This record gives sequence, C-alpha cells and structure tokens, in this order.
Amino acid sequence: MIWGIFKRDMCHATRNVIAVIVSMGLVMVPALYAWFNIAASWNPYGNTKALKVAVANNDKGYKSDLIPVRVNVGETIISTLHANDQLDWQFVKSDKAIDGVKSGEYYAAIVIPKGFSADMMTLFSPDIKHAQLKYYLNEKINPIAPHITDQGATTVVNTIDKTFAKTIAQVGLDLASSILHYSQSPQMAEYMRNLNGNLTTMADTLSGASQQVTSYSQLLGSANDIVDSTGKLLASATKAGKQAQNALKQGKSGAASFTSAGANVTSSVNTALDQVSGAFDQVAAKVNKAFDAIGKDSDTAASQLTTLSEQVSSSESLYDTYITSLNHMHESVEQLPDSDSAKQALLEAIDREITLLEAAKGDSQKLAQQLKDASTQVTQDTAAAERSRKEILNRITSAKQSISNVRDDYATNVKPKIDALASTVSTLISQTDSMITQLSGTADDLDDVTGDVGTNVTSIRSTLGAIAKKLDSSAATVKELITKLETGGNAGDGNSDGGDGDNDASSSDSGESDELRALATANASTLSTLISAPVALHRVSVYPIANYGSAMAPFYTILSIWVGAIILCAMLKVTISNREKAHVLGLGDTLPRVAGPSGPGNASRWGLRLDHEYFGRYAIFALLALLQGTLVCLGDMYFLGVQANHALQFLAVGWLAALVFSNIVYTLTVSFGDIGKAVAVVLLVMQVAGSGGTFPIETLPKFFQMLYPFLPFPHAIDAMHAAMAGSYGNEYLLDMVYLALFLIPSLLLGLVLRKPVIRLNNWVSRNLESTKVM
Repeated sequence: MIWGIFKRDMCHATRNVIAVIVSMGLVMVPALYAWFNIAASWNPYGNTKALKVAVANNDKGYKSDLIPVRVNVGETIISTLHANDQLDWQFVKSDKAIDGVKSGEYYAAIVIPKGFSADMMTLFSPDIKHAQLKYYLNEKINPIAPHITDQGATTVVNTIDKTFAKTIAQVGLDLASSILHYSQSPQMAEYMRNLNGNLTTMADTLSGASQQVTSYSQLLGSANDIVDSTGKLLASATKAGKQAQNALKQGKSGAASFTSAGANVTSSVNTALDQVSGAFDQVAAKVNKAFDAIGKDSDTAASQLTTLSEQVSSSESLYDTYITSLNHMHESVEQLPDSDSAKQALLEAIDREITLLEAAKGDSQKLAQQLKDASTQVTQDTAAAERSRKEILNRITSAKQSISNVRDDYATNVKPKIDALASTVSTLISQTDSMITQLSGTADDLDDVTGDVGTNVTSIRSTLGAIAKKLDSSAATVKELITKLETGGNAGDGNSDGGDGDNDASSSDSGESDELRALATANASTLSTLISAPVALHRVSVYPIANYGSAMAPFYTILSIWVGAIILCAMLKVTISNREKAHVLGLGDTLPRVAGPSGPGNASRWGLRLDHEYFGRYAIFALLALLQGTLVCLGDMYFLGVQANHALQFLAVGWLAALVFSNIVYTLTVSFGDIGKAVAVVLLVMQVAGSGGTFPIETLPKFFQMLYPFLPFPHAIDAMHAAMAGSYGNEYLLDMVYLALFLIPSLLLGLVLRKPVIRLNNWVSRNLESTKVM
C-alpha cells in the first residue's frame, strides 16, 4: 500500500514540465537560501577596510625642561594610522568628524584633545592625569559596525600604550648603555683619578684640622694652668704678710711659666699661620686644576670650586680662635699696673694684631664667596670663569699677604713686648708688697672668678676634643670612600683578585657590572618592545575553522533544511483523496459509498490503514527532503568551499536532518492542518533564537538556555561542526543519536496521538474552507 501511494505520487509529480520545474524548485530553494547567507557572511571582519572612521588631531604637543625636545603623541598616532588598513581612516578636522558621525558619513570618530601629550607626560610628575581620547559613535546605522569600530578604537589605544612604554623603555636603556660606555672611557678613568686625588687632599685637610683643634685645646690648657696658678697665688697672698716672700717667689715662678707659655704660644701661632699659608697654596693649585677642567667637565669643576669655598669658609674659625685668644691676653694685660711702661705698648700691639687678623679673616671670607660665585659661572660663561680665576688667585695672594703681615707683626711687635713684659715681672713683684693688704680683701672674690674661668676653659677643651674626634672620623670616612672607589674600579675592570674571602663584595660588584654590561649591550629595541608588551598571546586553535563563512555554515545549512521542509508542506498535499485511495486499492476511480467523505482512515476496511496513508504520502516528502539536504551540503563543500574535514559525515548530518525535520513538519501538518504549518514556523523562530548557532547559548536569556536541549537545531549544528573540524570522543555519534530521537515523538504523534483529533481537524478544515478566504 505504501509503495503504491509513492508510485502514483511520483507519476503525478513528473506528469508535465511545470510539475518537474516546481519539484526542482522545491529542491533548490533551501540551497539558495543557505548559500546566499553563507556567502554574505563569508569574511565580514576581513572586509572592514570600507568602514569610514574619522580621526581629528588637536594635540598641541609638550615640551619641558626635563624633556627639551617637543613631544607630540597626536602626530605619532596619525602617522601610525596612515599605515593601518584595518579601517578606512579619514583624517579631518574635529568639527567635521563630529558632524560626519551625526550625519552617518562616518561610523565613528576619534578626537585627540589639545592636552593629550601633556597629560601623558604627567607620568613623570606627582600629579598624574589620565590621558583620554574622545570617541564618537553612531549606533543607529548598523548593529555590528559599532563593535567593529570599537575594536579599531581599542587597537589605537593599545598602540599608543605600547608605543609610549616602548619609547620610555628604549630611552632608559640607551641612557644606561651610554653611561656604561662612558664609565669605560679614558675620560671617566681620568675623572676617577682626579676624584681620588681630591678626596685624598680632603682627607689630609681634615686630619690637619683635627691636629689644629687639638693644638688649640692644649693652648687653652696652658692658659687654664696660668689661671689656676694666678688663683692660687692670690689665695696665698691672703694668708699673711709673712708669706709675701713665698708669694713673690711663686710670682717669679709664674713669670717663668708665663715666659714659657708665651714661647709656646709663639711657636703654635707660627705653626698655625704657616699651615694656613700652605693651605692657601693648595687652594690656589686646586683652583687652577678646577678651572682647567671647565672645558672637559664643567659640572666637576663647579663641584670642586664649591668644595674649596666650603673649606676656606671653615678656616674662618681659626681666625676667630686667634682673635679670642688675643682678646683674653688683652684683658690679662689690662690687669697689670698702669705704672708699667710695657703695658700700654703691649696693649697697642695686641690691638694691631687683632686688626690684622680681622683683615685676614675678611680676605678669607671674600675668597670663599668668590669661589662660590665661580662655581655657578663655570657652566655658563667661559670668559667670565677666566676672570673669576684671576680674581680668585689675586684674592689668595692678598690673603697670604695678610697672613704674612700677621706673622711679621706678631714677631716684630707682640713677641718682643711679651718678652719685655716678662722682664718687668720681677719689678712688678717687688712693687706688690704694698698691695698685699689690698689683695687680701678681694682675694675671695678673685678666687671665685678664677674658679669660673677654669670651669669654662675645661668645657671648651671638652668641646674641642669632640670636634677633633669628629674631624678624625670624617677623614677616616673619606679614606674609606677612596678605598671603595678604587675597589669598585678594579671590580668593574674585572682585575680584582678572587683568591681572598675579603673580595666577596668586589666579586658581587663585578657580577652586577657584568649584568649591567650585558643589559646595555643587548638590542635596546628588542628589550623595549618586551618591556612595553611583556606578555605575548600565542594563539593555539583547537579544531580550527578556516573562516567565518565556514563557522556560520552549519547554522544556515540546518536552518535552510527546516525551511525546505516547511516549503514542501506548503506546496504538496499531505492528505490522500478518495480517488487516489481507490486507484491504490484497485477499486476504480471512486471508493464505495460506505467509505463516506474523504478523510484519513476511511478506506481502512479495504486494507488501506492510517499508517499506510501516513508513510505512503510521506515517502515523496522524504525523497525531496533528502535531495534538498544533499544539494545544500554538496554546494556548501564544493561550490562555496566550506571546510569539511569529514565530507561523508557532513552529508550524513544533512540527510538525517532532512528526514527528521521533514517528518516533524509533515506530522504537524497531517495532524493539525494549516495550524500545524503555523506551529512549524513558530518552532523555526524559536530555534533561530535558541539554537546557539550565532551566539553562545550561555549568553542567551535563561528561558532559551532551559529550552536548548529540547530543540533539534542545536544537536544538528553540533554534529555538523564535528564533521567539519573534528570530533572529541563520541561527540558526533551522540549528537546524531540525539537528533534521530526526535523522530520518536513525531511518529508517535503522527501514528497514534492524531487519531482522536482527526474528526476535530476535519471540522476545523471545513470551517476554514467555508470562509472562501482561508
């Protein structure tokens, strides 16, 4: 019975040319539907060159003292985009760019603001400001274009970030390389030798200063002894007149001590003044050396002159100490009787000596200021620097002459008068007999004064001792620095000895120098690129798909097969007339009257059951559906060139999908008539949205995620993907089984569940036909 129905259907479908053309059209329409969609989406993201995106550069650039070269990041962006063919970049003014986005002339626009470079360079300041590009987007022109232009804008931003980081890194590496090369140059070696020489001189100067401070402390100790002796002398004078002789003897002894102390002071003064004069000679030599270095290294010369200025300034305390000592001596001499002829001459000599010392101190202060001024001129004006050299050397000569005047005046005027004063001490002692009674009344007060003087001198000596220790410590620190510089230089040259455990630090410095040398001698461009983009994405395709068209082919192919099934049910009849049933049964042109009106199962008493009608008419639907599936799959592979690693499996998916879809749509139409066709269209719409053929199912609303496993589209699409790119385990077979399982509810509906609603369906059909419209 089934075969008989199928043979008559085939004869009717090929009875005339029109029927054959229509049959061929039914087979070709689904294929055309699929091919047009696949071809249209073959490589959309590779054809973005026609998308117009405007770019406007308003960047004013940036220039500062830190970066004296003008930097314009906006111009760099424009240059980069000229070489970029990802989009159709249009370089226009900002007003035209914005207006073009509004009018639809451009899909998007990127506007670089005026302060873009300045904002980027705030990276080197405490107040960092985020640089921003203005991005204008017309989202109504096309739903996909905004995402493509967004990707282009993101590419621009990433390019700016990488280029900026690469530039900064390359500048840093080039600087490190230059520093390393300079550190190995002869100029650097000469500079290190000069530095070591200057540091050695500084250490010697500090040691000398410490010795001078110690000498000052000893001189104050001698003065303290004199004060103590004087206090004791005054105290002894109060005991009794009978002890006057002993007191006079002690006075003679004190006079001898005073003479000896004067000799010691004279020696100390001469030694100190000689040291100061020698120090000025050293300063003159260092000044010449510093000014000679101006052409080679002005910064070093400036630093040396500053150091000399500080050294000369520090020597001012020497003059203050000598002036203080002379003032104390002046006060002591004033205590002598006015009758002594040598007293006034000695006071005048001391005053003249103080005046000369103050003049020498003034020369030193002027010399220090000139050295300080010269340190700021050496990097600005060479001619002015040469004038400063002459002025400084003249000032040094003047200062030395002042020292010489002090020494000569001391030897000519002060020392002879001190000696004369000492020679008259005996005379003074002989005249003190009449003063013993007067001294007795004031002895207690003088004892308190001498006690206070002794306490102050002791405190001053303690302070001077601490200063001397600090000077010694500073000298030791400078010497240690010299040693480290020499060790570091040897380590950097790779000449340090390796056989001693004390050279571990040198070995470590050598290792660090070798690492720096290796870094600086490497390719700066390669290293800067690595720093700007430390992570590179290595894409490994798993089950690769050749192109976007091939990736979309399963969705459009399966969709077209379902559309083909709907077209078959729309164009072919799903019910069998009584005349056809009579011919199949061999009863002529009509069934007997007892069969009743035409309808499913009305010929069952003559052996044509409901299932015979179902499968007999479905046979031509299945044949045309298989031809549809075959044509669309073969066209995908051999006409469009869709990737198919397993061609036979690809065809098998098309065949199975054609049988399942045609059976579902046929069953719905057989069971519910035109309402079933509408249900088939609704199922089509649901599966287009919820099959996961375009977007991942996880990105769809919850309703579609729940519905996903119960639709035939997802399983057919997954099976076709497996046939195209490869299958993981039994993935392909499982999807084919899941797809075939949809035949069970379809056949159950068509063979069993539709029997109770046949009369209802016939009644609905008659009422629709009675409208003469439906």
